[in-house]
Amino acid sequence: MKTRLLLMLLAFTSSIVTLSAKVKVAKDIDYGADKGKISNQLNVYYPASLEKKDVLIFIHGGSWSSGKKETYWWLGRNLARKGLVAVTINYGLAPDQQYGQMATDCANSVKWVYDHIADYGGNPERIFLMGHSAGGHLAALINADPQYLKNAGFRGKINGVILNDAFGLDMNEYLSKAEHDNNYRNFIRTFTSSPEVWTKGSPLNYLDNIRNPHLIFYGENTYPAIQIQSKRMYEQLMGQQVPCELQLIRRKKHVGMISQMIFGSNALYKAILDFIAGH
Repeated sequence: MKTRLLLMLLAFTSSIVTLSAKVKVAKDIDYGADKGKISNQLNVYYPASLEKKDVLIFIHGGSWSSGKKETYWWLGRNLARKGLVAVTINYGLAPDQQYGQMATDCANSVKWVYDHIADYGGNPERIFLMGHSAGGHLAALINADPQYLKNAGFRGKINGVILNDAFGLDMNEYLSKAEHDNNYRNFIRTFTSSPEVWTKGSPLNYLDNIRNPHLIFYGENTYPAIQIQSKRMYEQLMGQQVPCELQLIRRKKHVGMISQMIFGSNALYKAILDFIAGH
């Protein structure tokens, strides 16, 4: 058992060295007006050859109150190794910010990418959004509710959205029915105690605005709310004749849905690359 674990660690370390040799990284770039503000910074991972490549912006999860772009260095490197320009972003977190300002931060990062990503070999006309958990909520929200990207001054196009076990697609439904435990109280910091605000902050209420394709993953053993709302989003988008794919990932819980992607051979990468290539 110890030998097997050691071999796995050596293989993982070797893959990191290989990735590092072929991928460039630009860290802690300010995308907001306040220079040096950590919550408004991003990292760019890009292949060494500066050619026009598709761009994927990743928004991390963490219940809207934790998480940072550095945690997902492996995701950025894996995506760049596979020929994309990957951007991981920070955004303001609760309790300092509520969901609206978080979405504003994310939209501002998209505007920065559109304006500057060509400097890193990215094609500003080929931008895709991806988010896990609360990051999935924010990716879906700024794509579906037009106020955020419009207010950021973004005049480009989001070519597609990838949701990995997105939480909070309907916050009104969740907060109206959820047990009032620590998670509930944590979410209230982000969405207030007003059902009207819960509705306003729910991406599922803006699906009529969506025209771009979606790829939706959810885990077989994830939270019931994620399963229910992911399926609902898929069904409604398909009903609107919006291109949409829904994939159930067997035996995976919520955290495992993103942590499995530490390994560059994970099947989700092929699904993502196929989705991007097809749209």
